[in-house]
Order: sequence, then C-alpha cells, then structure tokens
Amino acid sequence: MTELTMAKSLNAALHRALADDPSVLVMGEDVGRLGGVFRVTDGLLAAYGKNRVIDTPLAESGIVGAAVGLAFRGFRPVVEIQFDGFIYPAFDQIVCQVAKLHYRTRGAVRMPLTIRVPWAGGVGAAEHHSESPEAYFVHTSGLRVVAVSNSADAYVMLRQAIASDDPVVFFEPKRLYHAKGAVDLEADLADTAPMGLARVVREGSDATIVTYGAQVSTALQAATAAEDDGLSLEVVDLRSLSPVDYGTVAASVRKTGRVVITHEAPGEAGVGAEVAASITERCFDHLEAAPVRVTGHDIPYPPAKLEGHHLPDLDRILDAVDRVLDRPHSLSGVQL
Repeated sequence: MTELTMAKSLNAALHRALADDPSVLVMGEDVGRLGGVFRVTDGLLAAYGKNRVIDTPLAESGIVGAAVGLAFRGFRPVVEIQFDGFIYPAFDQIVCQVAKLHYRTRGAVRMPLTIRVPWAGGVGAAEHHSESPEAYFVHTSGLRVVAVSNSADAYVMLRQAIASDDPVVFFEPKRLYHAKGAVDLEADLADTAPMGLARVVREGSDATIVTYGAQVSTALQAATAAEDDGLSLEVVDLRSLSPVDYGTVAASVRKTGRVVITHEAPGEAGVGAEVAASITERCFDHLEAAPVRVTGHDIPYPPAKLEGHHLPDLDRILDAVDRVLDRPHSLSGVQL
C-alpha cells in the first residue's frame, strides 16, 4: 500500500491506463504542458507524447464532440472538464450523443468515454468553479455516474471507468484532492469491488447516513461526534450515483430503521430526493421515521466567503439525525 493524495491517485490511474492500453487518450484544457489545473495529468505528456495527451482549445462542446468521434474509431478517450461549471457547454453532446449512441444503434456502437469532472465546493473558488451538476446526468439514461470519496477508490474506480464500454461521468471532489489515503497500486481490477457497488464505511445501529463524494468525510465526522451522545450511526458511501446500489442501501436502512441523506447539491430534485423516494418504496415497513435530507440550499452557489453557510456540515447532519430519532434538536444554538 502507498500513501497518496487523491490527485496523485488519479494521476497514477491515468498513467496505468495509458501504459496498459494504447487506445486510451487523455484530452482537455491544459492537461498536457501544464499538467492540469490541479496537476492530475502532470507528467503524462512527457511520458506518452502529444498524440495521446492532447491540449485542446477552450471549447467543451468541441472537446466532448471530438471524443465521441474518437470513441467511434475504437479509442478510449478520457476527457477532463477543467471545472464543474464548465460542463454546461458540453451538455448537448453528453445527453444527446454520448448517452444515446449505444441505444440508437441497437448496440452496434459503444461509447467507452470517461468524462472527468473536478467537482463541488469547499475550496473558496470563483463563480462557475464550485457547481454540483450530478443530478442532470443521473437523470440521463445511458450514462454511468460515479463520485469518489477517497484515494483508494479514486485510483481503482478511474481505472474501472476507463476500462468500461459504457460512458462514465466521473466526479472528483476538488476539496479532497490533497487528502491522503492508502492506495494499492498493484490492484487487479478483477479482484476489486465493481464501481457500481455502494460501501458501508462505518457500521452502526441507530440510523443510517447515505452520502457520496466529499460529504462522506463530513458524515464520518458526524458519526464520531454522535458517539458522545451514545448514538451509533452507520455511514454508506454510494460511490455510484447511476446506477445506485439499492441492495446495500436498503440492507442498512432495514437494520437501523432510520435514514439521513446528505449531499452538497441543492435539494430540489436532487440525488437525495430520488434516494429518499426509492428507500421509502423498498423499506417502508422497516422505517421508524420518514427519511430526512441535508443538502445545499436551493440557490446559485454563493460567493466563497459564504460557502460555509451553504455546505451541509456536521451540525446540520446531527440535527437531521435528532429529527429521525425524534429527539429534541437544535441548530446554531436555537431550540427547534
């Protein structure tokens, strides 16, 4: 095992994919000479050359459109969208071409295309640099959507995404790029958990917290803090947002009888709403309380100095836990 930051883990996965498969290409804005804004593609150009690590114009629709053509020709493009808020110009290509070509051609055409997205907030960035657009793509049939929460998953799941014949939108929480974790660089993909499976990252018995991405760390902090009140909270990392592993989620909720769902994105029609509805359908007879969501507010992402009020934190999660447990609860010191 090697201790690596998430950024270095992703870099190692790209190195491994490029070395193992000559059909893999990396393309995007500043991914070559600069090595990417977050240095995730650092060193790739020197190692594999400009025909496989391609600096593109600042045109996201063109980047993804070119990648579609390359996938048609048998390549496995890995596209970097420089920041989450820059993905919208490519939205037409992703939902109208990438997601539908396999279905449209009755299976004759595959789209082995990975779209990497530095994603979500918590880094004090400018407008358009802290978006959480995952619900748009989860709603789009034909796409796999995954979100990593640690270095080990970043390494393995990026390799799995690149090897997949399905198009994958791969969300990387940028506030965890410098967080370190143990990574098995010799991992055999055949022996690792499929990227579509959720994982119970902490066992508990009183309530389940379902989340993904950087919120996994926040949920684990909340579970640790809850121990002081004698509460045992289970934390489930979804890992895959489309499809969702409802087998793992439902097993946890049936055990605890209570569930809190948290994510950074706004609550209205978000991933948490779908998860709450699906849990209710599958686990109604086991639920002791209605599912509760803890999300970002239904507003455009706020300026950097205000994002701490927007992002779901430990206190908001623990407040939701009190609600599903029907305990007296408070938020910011005000009894509710």
